Parts: sequence; structure tokens; C-alpha cells
Amino acid sequence: MTGTIVRTGHGPVRGEHRTDGTFRFLGIPYAQPPVGELRFAAPVPPVSWTEPLDATAYGPTAQRRAFAEVTTIPEPSIPGEGVLNLNVFTPAADPESALPVLVWIHGGGYVAGSAASPWYDGAAFNRDDVVLVTIGYRLGIEGFLPLEDAPANRGVRDWIAALEWVRDNITAFGGDPAKVTIAGQSAGGGAVQTLLAVPSAQGLFRAALSVSGAVVQPQGRNVAEKLSAHFTSRTGVPATAAALRDLSDDDLLDLQDQFCKPGPGSEALPMLLLTPYVDGELVPEPVYEALVDGEAGADIPLVLGFTAHEFHLAQPPELGAALTDTLFRTPGLAIAEARAHAGRPTWLYQFEWQATAPGFEGLAHHCIDLPFAFDVLNAPGVSEALGNHPPQTLADALHESWVRFVRDLDPSWPSYTTDTRATRIWSAEPRVAHDLLRELRES
Repeated sequence: MTGTIVRTGHGPVRGEHRTDGTFRFLGIPYAQPPVGELRFAAPVPPVSWTEPLDATAYGPTAQRRAFAEVTTIPEPSIPGEGVLNLNVFTPAADPESALPVLVWIHGGGYVAGSAASPWYDGAAFNRDDVVLVTIGYRLGIEGFLPLEDAPANRGVRDWIAALEWVRDNITAFGGDPAKVTIAGQSAGGGAVQTLLAVPSAQGLFRAALSVSGAVVQPQGRNVAEKLSAHFTSRTGVPATAAALRDLSDDDLLDLQDQFCKPGPGSEALPMLLLTPYVDGELVPEPVYEALVDGEAGADIPLVLGFTAHEFHLAQPPELGAALTDTLFRTPGLAIAEARAHAGRPTWLYQFEWQATAPGFEGLAHHCIDLPFAFDVLNAPGVSEALGNHPPQTLADALHESWVRFVRDLDPSWPSYTTDTRATRIWSAEPRVAHDLLRELRES
């Protein structure tokens, strides 16, 4: 690979010209490292530089511990302070190209995940003339614990800062800032839904794609206050930036484990604790309510959906099925139904192709759809999660659907309306179902 230089608003970056003719620029800072006095602050623009910044290797990722014992997606953890960075994959680092842009927000329950995953490589999107941007952001306590002396929803502020960087800089990488689609899976899908409900994020994207989006209820401001109190009672440490700022990453993660994984006899709390919450400023109302009962994302074309067996691996099996319905299918259907009644452009899907890999047999499990959407069936970890020889024809169809949505705002199947309730079923032979809920009841 040979190098190429692009000039951003803060300084030049040197990326790689890949053997397939595309370019990638890795680890570009969109904000200063969140350390010292900035550790729990709102993101601050980078300090400008003059010499070309090496952008040929992934930058640091937010330090975390695995969300579960088995992680489906390969998620490299890269040490370092500058975790507020992003990666740009582009077919043409040419300001005249004006190509559509997909901004990807990784999942991981808001406490894990990595933008450096090989499953998020942008080569296939570049092949189809789409610029891909993947972003890192603060996780867990640093991103989402309510602190009385720090800005709320710091992780959400990171997403917005990254989108502002895209608005201001993506032209130099061949992208069109007026044609940005935000997308994410699991917590990343929840991030997409959250950004639809955040007033200050409006105008930074024109379309949204929520993959297995998880926004936990309830989400009110009183819940945030209770979480701060619970944090202190369980850890013995005040829920303040002053008390936490100088702790090492390991010490902070130990506190996070104490908070999120209490021992025997401790009061049970929701599955996901450290998530976006109502703060009365950045996030003015609960996201689910804003999408179902309010005007959030009214004019934004939205694709959303889920897999057939999101959390069926949870034990016992009936708990897993209940989690799939509670966290993903029921909220997704409600959002689609509400938007349909309001006449808002919405497309719904369910991914049903089932894995053959040991431990995943017969399940369309959480994350299974991502290698198909990114068209990376040969990437590390895919055969372990999906099995041998997953159908390339399905990857071709699903990936092309995403490309069409990013490019043309049309994912290639009928929109979800109160008349048809059209739902794309992604399987070995994709089809369109009408009234998915009725199908599920009858199956």
C-alpha cells in the first residue's frame, strides 16, 4: 500500500492507498484526548497540527471489559489516550467526488465494542461508491454515568462531535456532507434512535439505519439521579468527576463492575445501566417516547429492524426469547407502527437466516447480520459465528440494500405503512411479509 495525504480542518493526514484502489485513513482525532481535566468534559476540538499525521493504523479504543463471556464480533482493544478518533474508508480521496456517506456507530451495550473491528471494514462500500466512517466514543462510566459536576450524556456528545467533524471535513475525502446516513447496531442502533431525538443533532444527517437498536426504558431524569445514588452506595465512591477523574482505567473498570455486576444479595437493576438518559438539555425526553408519541425524526427516512433470535442464547431459553421481544422486536414494531400512522418514511425488516456454527446452530442471533451487510463473509471470526459457507447471495442482497438506502433513500422494498405493514424478511430467499406481528402469532 502507498500513502496519500488529505488536508482536514485541523491538519494534514496521511492514509493508505489500498491494493484494491480505495483509501483508508485510520485513527483521525475528532476531539482532544479525554484525559485530565477533559476526562469527563464535553468533547473539545483537536489541537491543530502542521506535519502530516500518520493515519495508517487504528487509533486507541475506549478501554473496556467484555460485555459477555462470548463476544460474537472481533473487537480489538487498542491502548492509548486519544480514543475520540474515527476512521474514513473512501473510494476516492477527491473533493469533487461528492459521494454519499455512511457513519457507523458500533455496539457493545454502551460499555464495550470497538470501531477497529475487521467486520466494519469499508472496502465493499467503497466498491459501491459509498464513503464509510466508523467512530469511537467514550463508554461506560466515562461516557454515560450521570455525574453532578460533569456534562450529561458525554457519549452522546461524542457522537455529535464526530458528526460535526464529518460535516466539516468529509468533502476532502470524497464525501458529500449533505448525504450522510447514520447507522449502528445494538447500542449503536440505540445511538441512532437517540440522535433522532436530540435537537442539536438535527441537520447533521439525512437518513438513519437502526440495526437491532437497543434503547432501554425507563429513561427519565429521575432514573439518572437514582443511578448516581446506586453507584455511590455500591462502590463507596461519589458519583462525581472530581472523585473519578484521576483513577486508572483498571480502577474505573473495577468500579464499573461493582456497579453493573453486583454480588449475591444486591438489589437487581436493569440489564443495561450506563446508557443515554434524559438530562433536560441535550436529550430532552425519553427516546422511545419521542419516537412513538412525539415528533422526533419526523422527516428522516428510517430503516429499522432486528434478528429473529437476538438474545435466544441467554439462559434459560425462555428468558432469551423474552429479551428478544422486550428489547428489540416489540419496541421496533411500535416505532414502525407509530411512524406509519404519522406518514413518516419507514422501512422495517427481520433477519431470519440461521447460523450453522457450533453454539449458534439454528439461530438468527444478535450480530449475525453484520457480515452480510458489510459484505465481509471472509473476515476473521465470521465462520465461528455464522458457520462455514454463509450464502454470498444474501450478502449481495443485504449489502446492496444498504447501499441503495444510503445513496437513494430507498432500501429496495416497500415502506412500512398502515395499509401494508410491509416487512423485509432477510433469509436465503429474501421476501416481503405483510403484518409481521400476525405472522409471528400464527407461526
